[in-house]
Amino acid sequence: MPLPSLKDQFAALIAAPSVSCTQAHWDQSNRPVIDLLSGWLSDLGFACDVQHVAPGKFNLLASYGSGPGGLVLAGHSDTVPFDAQLWQTDPLKLTEVDGRWIGLGSCDMKGFFALIIEAVQPLLGQPFKQPLLILATCDEESSMSGARALAAAGQPLGRAAVIGEPTGLRPIRLHKGIMMERIDILGQSGHSSDPSLGHSALEAMQDVMFALRDLRAQWQREFNNPQFSMPQPTLNFGCIHGGDNPNRICGQCALEFDLRPLPGMQPEALRAAIRQKLQPLAEQHQVKIDYAPLFPSVPPFEQNADAELVRIAERLTGHSATSVAFATEAPYLQQLGCETLVLGPGDIDCAHQPNEYLDMSRLQPTVRLLQQLIEHYCLNPSQPAVPSGGENA
Repeated sequence: MPLPSLKDQFAALIAAPSVSCTQAHWDQSNRPVIDLLSGWLSDLGFACDVQHVAPGKFNLLASYGSGPGGLVLAGHSDTVPFDAQLWQTDPLKLTEVDGRWIGLGSCDMKGFFALIIEAVQPLLGQPFKQPLLILATCDEESSMSGARALAAAGQPLGRAAVIGEPTGLRPIRLHKGIMMERIDILGQSGHSSDPSLGHSALEAMQDVMFALRDLRAQWQREFNNPQFSMPQPTLNFGCIHGGDNPNRICGQCALEFDLRPLPGMQPEALRAAIRQKLQPLAEQHQVKIDYAPLFPSVPPFEQNADAELVRIAERLTGHSATSVAFATEAPYLQQLGCETLVLGPGDIDCAHQPNEYLDMSRLQPTVRLLQQLIEHYCLNPSQPAVPSGGENA
């Protein structure tokens, strides 16, 4: 039975909900996406290994050909939550508007898997001298548990790995790390007519947020790396929950935030600075403050500028490899011995936004680029590496 068309695959992937979120009411299984991909890839002759990572969460590692070396084309199968009322279209339905395919995950990044399949189909009649591996992970948008599990298992992958995150088809060899953190404040509820009856967790949290903003300003004065378009570290207040009624002193409040450190900034030193700020605030407001990471921190990523994969990608795209401020699963694939690069067709500016889209003009250039990478690493793996200082633009 023939596979669905490229557009139909896009539509099916977008229609399969796979939200990953720290909030339990949003969090979903990614199994529907994994089942779609493993079904299509099995039909093409790939050997599909579905790996159970956590309840409802799965990785897929599909391989065509065998032996050492080869190429990994990787991405995550989950999406962020969405504000349906802010979308002009149904976020779980692929909609074509003005030369764009609109839908949750079109750019970041379920659509990348459909482009991989489109690229590989015409090549399957040729002998693969080294394997092609297609990796779909879970929970990249929250815990990165899929990539962490893969790295912990230590199974060698290919010689090179390309992660199809949205980079506008420009190669990325450097990115910041990310820390996702949580602060819980336990105060004392009471009748709002008499503030002395309680200790407001919400007012304490207000001062905590002021303290974190002061730290952010301090770090942005102290640390700067001009290789990044956002050269300073960032701190974002992501979500806050507290209280239950206007006429009760707020007894509990929780804040979740992220920090994106530059290479060289140590997570534990940053956390120590935060704890130092929190202790006097707990005493001042007579509340209990509990601070802990939501997940282990993701380290910054850097691939050597003279790596074979970097030089090949620069030649094929016409762009010099550069950096981004967002974090990816690249450090974990690098731990498994792969030269690693982030390179995909979407634009990060529309990721995590209402009306997320992928420009249709990027479809065929991405397919051709993937075919060239497959040809280099899998079909003709013995051809010489691209010389240094190649055709960069």
